[in-house]
Amino acid sequence: MMLVAGWFMLDRLDRAYPPPLDTASDVSRDVVARDGTLLRAYTTQSGIWRLPVSLEAVDPDYINMLIAYEDRRFRSHSGVDLLAVGRAAMQFVFNGGRIVSGASTITMQLARLIEPRNKRSVSTKLRQMARALQIERRLSKDEILARYLMLAPYGGNLEGVRAASLAWFGREPKKLSLSQSALLVALPQSPEARRPDRHHATAVKARNRVLARMGEAGLIPQSEIVRASAAKLPARRLAMPDLAAHTADAAILAQPDTTTIRLTLDAHVQQRLEQLAGESVSRLGPKQSLAMLLADGRSGEIIASVGSAGYLDASRAGAIDMSRAVRSPGSALKPFIYGLAFEDALIAAETLIDDAPADFSGYRPRNFDRGYMGEVSIREALGFSLNVPAVRLLDAVGPQRLLSRLRRGGTELDLPPGGAPGLAIGLGGAGVSLRDLVQLYTAFVNEGMARRLHDGSEPGSGAPLDQPVMAAAASWQVADILAGVSAPQGVPRLAIAYKTGTSYGYRDAWAIGFDGRHVLGVWVGRPDAAPVPGLSGIDTAAPLLFEAFARTGVDRVDLAPPPAGFAVQARAALPYALRKFKTRVETSSATAGDGSLPPRIVYPPQGARVALGSGGSGLLMPLVIKLQGGAGPYRLIANGHALTKPTRRRVLNWTPDSPGASTLTVMDAKGRAASVSVFIETN
Repeated sequence: MMLVAGWFMLDRLDRAYPPPLDTASDVSRDVVARDGTLLRAYTTQSGIWRLPVSLEAVDPDYINMLIAYEDRRFRSHSGVDLLAVGRAAMQFVFNGGRIVSGASTITMQLARLIEPRNKRSVSTKLRQMARALQIERRLSKDEILARYLMLAPYGGNLEGVRAASLAWFGREPKKLSLSQSALLVALPQSPEARRPDRHHATAVKARNRVLARMGEAGLIPQSEIVRASAAKLPARRLAMPDLAAHTADAAILAQPDTTTIRLTLDAHVQQRLEQLAGESVSRLGPKQSLAMLLADGRSGEIIASVGSAGYLDASRAGAIDMSRAVRSPGSALKPFIYGLAFEDALIAAETLIDDAPADFSGYRPRNFDRGYMGEVSIREALGFSLNVPAVRLLDAVGPQRLLSRLRRGGTELDLPPGGAPGLAIGLGGAGVSLRDLVQLYTAFVNEGMARRLHDGSEPGSGAPLDQPVMAAAASWQVADILAGVSAPQGVPRLAIAYKTGTSYGYRDAWAIGFDGRHVLGVWVGRPDAAPVPGLSGIDTAAPLLFEAFARTGVDRVDLAPPPAGFAVQARAALPYALRKFKTRVETSSATAGDGSLPPRIVYPPQGARVALGSGGSGLLMPLVIKLQGGAGPYRLIANGHALTKPTRRRVLNWTPDSPGASTLTVMDAKGRAASVSVFIETN
């Protein structure tokens, strides 16, 4: 009866005063690559490196050595080793009340770690024994061991075997050498006195003492003991892995309650691109930075993302992730203009187009070198990135339609406040991030269908995009032209297609390249958007693109063959209408403005179905209406309602009240009118 009552009281006390096992919940957060390689870790709120670890992630030989040295009956006792306690008690008596050995089991050491006591005394030891018995009731042996391996001190602000292995040896604890394992067994007993960076000789002696004990116990051959005892120990502490800092920071913010976040990044590729970024600093001018992003174009997974030339380089605003910054893309959007023109059968690769001065209702684009090449083929116009031909084609397909297709690729251009999209967006008159631009270019490796980029950190990332940016044949034709563009001088020759861009005022340099699967984007410029004289996509960003592609180490995939049934035709074999492209609206043409011809609505065409997005207020975006002929001023009539303020401009904006069928009429100063019926859709 007394035994039952005693057991009952002990059980009630155990329940009333449980061990504070939740102390171990304060662990470092870490971000790992797709294969589990540590990219970046963060200290706890108290500044401790205490990385999460599992038994499966620790070298089993180290665990066996730890148990053999610290607590050889760990698997059999109930938290207190009575044989060790008896030995310690006898030593205590025969040494005049001085504690010689503590008889601490691993479970008792865990009790001390979760409930520290500075004073070493008999009462403290008894408390640890009681706590050890409580812990053994609540946790399995493997759980106890895992807690110990995460909380044991290893010098400075290092706690746990994983943090110690990374800081002292620069490796995960999965594969430790015999010498390294012995040091990690010895360190927790006196972590500050045995730190190899401050007390190297003491650390060596402690390590050798562990090795000698293993030899005496017959657990390790003597030849291995000799070899391990001669191995060098580190003389300094290493920095924790610090890859993909911008992406890791964003992941931590996106998942505040997750301890370990696994990303789609490849640690080896990430390291190579970060190394290239660091090496490239010498080529950049003061305050310039760069960004690079590599994605698997078929899955949308981001393989590597470099946000700046150096995360800690304050002189270049390195903490800013320029892969997400919105900047002018220059000519980098031209391929999508050509794609729409191919899709509409307005052009073929060998169609001729004029590269000559032109006036589009007051907008007069000029080429980058301010010269003109005259009559060129579409292949040459895109390959040389000529501005006037691109604007001619954008004028034909319509800026609003281009924006609609870019939205299908998951990208919303940053337009000037309150401004309707105009022809300038084809030459960089809008904002886009490197990440969004790479996402758009995935359309060229997926038969016109873009893939939403994701790195594994964002909720809902990887959601599919269900509408194509352009038709498959159009996508292939653009990729075929870009694959034929010559590589910059002095760079590795690679079988990739690429496009460059330079924003107005030499503020941003871009280069986007792709093979049959991977898309890599590069941006160079100043984070503060200040001009950089001489900065250009072809001279600054393109060499980095080719070098980065070569360094990634990813297996290059051939570009796709032509779609079934598609054949590239010489100009002489083209239908007559495709041999020379003629723009429909240019105020410099003979029929544009003398008023002798009646007005004509050239865009949107009769019966067109136009997809419009909606703004922040829920209203539909404006529809751009283009006129030819007639005499100004002009008045627009939409569905029988005349709009106020006649204008002399031949480019009008009309904001529909709602989707559906509409009739648009334009009346000129002489009373002549032109009408079209269109159907407005939302996207």
